Amino acid sequence: MSAEFDCQQCGACCAYFRVSFYWAEADDAPGGTVPAHLTEPVGPLHRCMVGTGVKPARCTMLQGQIGCEVACGIYEQRSTTCRELMPGDEKCLKARQHHGLPI
Repeated sequence: MSAEFDCQQCGACCAYFRVSFYWAEADDAPGGTVPAHLTEPVGPLHRCMVGTGVKPARCTMLQGQIGCEVACGIYEQRSTTCRELMPGDEKCLKARQHHGLPI
């Protein structure tokens, strides 16, 4: 990964997209890992991270300043939505562009 797409120096995706995922990924379901108290319902089968269901979005677990130094407060318990987004992919570039970061 190049330095310009270092997630720990970016955080744009966490403050642009609604981080929604299947409800059973939350820890109030068997095998779920995402802390349920940090989520809110999106519909009968999906939840999202608190702070990402509104615009401007910012995940409640995003720590730090976008484009400088950031971290995820629940990195090991994050949803598949977060795990699947890759540095430099289309979604990453869209979020970076929105925040005025180099693409």
